[in-house]
Order: sequence, then structure tokens, then C-alpha cells
Amino acid sequence: MAPGKAITAGAVALTVFVALSVITTSALAQTFSREQDIPDLRLGQRVMVDDGSCPVGQIKEVQGSQMTATGVLRTRKCIARLGTKKR
Repeated sequence: MAPGKAITAGAVALTVFVALSVITTSALAQTFSREQDIPDLRLGQRVMVDDGSCPVGQIKEVQGSQMTATGVLRTRKCIARLGTKKR
């Protein structure tokens, strides 16, 4: 293999690794115990709030859904709680 191609392959591998790391990190949703504890919510950001306001087996999802003159509008909905059951 030519030396130039080895560097190119390494650069591509590094770029793919960094891209996957960013995607994985952003895919992990943050969980808060109170909605008041959520810091500045960005447009499109989703966070989970485990405050007991949703039925059993569900958790509240708060999403920054729309940009308004006063900031980001929050929408709330109950979604299925993903993950293993805790005893």
C-alpha cells in the first residue's frame, strides 16, 4: 500500500470514530427528577423527567419544540419507559 493511502485510510477511520462518538453521546437522553432542574433547553433537545406525573411504566419527555420571541417553547408528553425493570 502506498504511504499516502495509509494516511487517508487512517484519517477516514478517525473521522468515522469521531462522528460515531458524537452521535452516541447526543443520543443519550438526560434524566431529571424535577422539570425545574432542567437548564436551558435547546431547540430539538429532549430530556426525560421522572417526577411521577406519568402513569406506571411511562416517563415524561420534555422537548424544545419551537423558537419563540421569549425563548424555546417546551412540549411535554408521557412516553414508554425504556430499559430494564427495576425492583
